[in-house]
Amino acid sequence: MASGAEGVPKEPVNEQAVANIYAAMRSELNQIYSKITELEMEVSEHSLVVNAIQPLEPSRRCYRMIGGVLVERTIKEVLPAVLRNKDGLDEIVARLNEALEKKKKEIADFETKYKIRIRKADAEVKDESGKKEGSAQGVLVGPAGGSE
Repeated sequence: MASGAEGVPKEPVNEQAVANIYAAMRSELNQIYSKITELEMEVSEHSLVVNAIQPLEPSRRCYRMIGGVLVERTIKEVLPAVLRNKDGLDEIVARLNEALEKKKKEIADFETKYKIRIRKADAEVKDESGKKEGSAQGVLVGPAGGSE
């Protein structure tokens, strides 16, 4: 059996194959989301560093971690490098956002092609509504640590 160039078969054989492909696509989407979040945190950290060292005197000493090694430099040397790294990270985040939109569209097309609908766990919601009273049993409503 030959599969498509993308690594996804052109026409899945059965429902299980469709479900597996769909799960893989959702997994890729989640990986893109987590990578974007991670890189946005890095951009935020770079912004904090830039805001902290920008008003300082350029000849002042500062330390920078490069490949696991802490090196001593001046702010004049470090600030442009941090700004370059931040700009590079911003560019990568933008590319990942584009990839995210493409993947979302691909998943939406796949869902419409194979008539995939996500269940919102209706059965679980109905079951939980009946257990509402019992779920409150674990809640403490008084001062903790009784004195007996």
